[in-house]
Amino acid sequence: MIKKRVLVTGGAGFLGSHLCERLLASGYRVLALDNFFTGSPDNLAHLNKDPRFELVEHDIIFPFFAEVDAIYHLACPASPIHYQSDPIATTKTAVFGTLNMLELAKDLSIPLFQASTSEVYGDPLIHPQQEAYWGHVNPIGPRACYDEGKRCAETFCFDYLRKYSVRVKLARLFNTYGPRMHPNDGRVVSNFIMQAIQHAPITIYGDGSQTRSFCYVDDLIEAIVRLMQTDETVTGPINLGNPEEYTIRELAEEIIALTESRSTLEYLPLPHDDPKQRRPCIALAEKTLQWRPKIALRNGLLATINYFKTQSQQSILSDQ
Repeated sequence: MIKKRVLVTGGAGFLGSHLCERLLASGYRVLALDNFFTGSPDNLAHLNKDPRFELVEHDIIFPFFAEVDAIYHLACPASPIHYQSDPIATTKTAVFGTLNMLELAKDLSIPLFQASTSEVYGDPLIHPQQEAYWGHVNPIGPRACYDEGKRCAETFCFDYLRKYSVRVKLARLFNTYGPRMHPNDGRVVSNFIMQAIQHAPITIYGDGSQTRSFCYVDDLIEAIVRLMQTDETVTGPINLGNPEEYTIRELAEEIIALTESRSTLEYLPLPHDDPKQRRPCIALAEKTLQWRPKIALRNGLLATINYFKTQSQQSILSDQ
């Protein structure tokens, strides 16, 4: 029996590379697509010897065609530093890129997984966030290129579902962390770890009382795979994340302890439109996917810290 061939957009990114790895391990043939704006071929180097794997450089703002049996659409810069560096390209990727993937799914009559985001909830007025909540988003702020781009992508997905019966599987991903995060992506886990292992001040925006929930990458990938295995009646949106909630200050203190760092805490002004609370309600995921995150924050942070330490050591050696 010939295993199915799947397309992973954003395949060289943090999440995409882990998904490619998991799909290959499950026996699929994988075509990864990336323009390397935030992703890196290095994230996939260990897969290159597998004859079932192929990496193609392409920007999904432009149409793409390949004979595949399913699409996992993850392509879009996800960290504020990256998506705000070129907000117009970010909006194009979120909107035109999703439109191009939906067209491909329609033409081939195949299912499409859409990686949406908890950012569609904006700075939420309800807590925790449930899928029925419509959000509280500033449509003209500096984060809108990503927030509204993903909201428009969701609109396209459900219009294609209603008009063309495209088999959409839409998930709203909450903060995810783990090995292969970009060390300079500006996200809180990578920021804190890099600062801690360098014994530099840990920069906390605001007073550190704002909260986040952190899901280890392996847990998230498991949920994505399970969602794609559901029948066509399951479309989402569905929240995927870890419901355990921590203040930013608690996260910083935990990372300092785990790294045995001499770092101190430095407080800076809170960025514009930064959410004060973020925690998913995952009741739907628990019921529909029989899924709940298993990896404790401490264990996930240790694995991520070890990854960053290894990368830093390799970087030092390569510079010598």
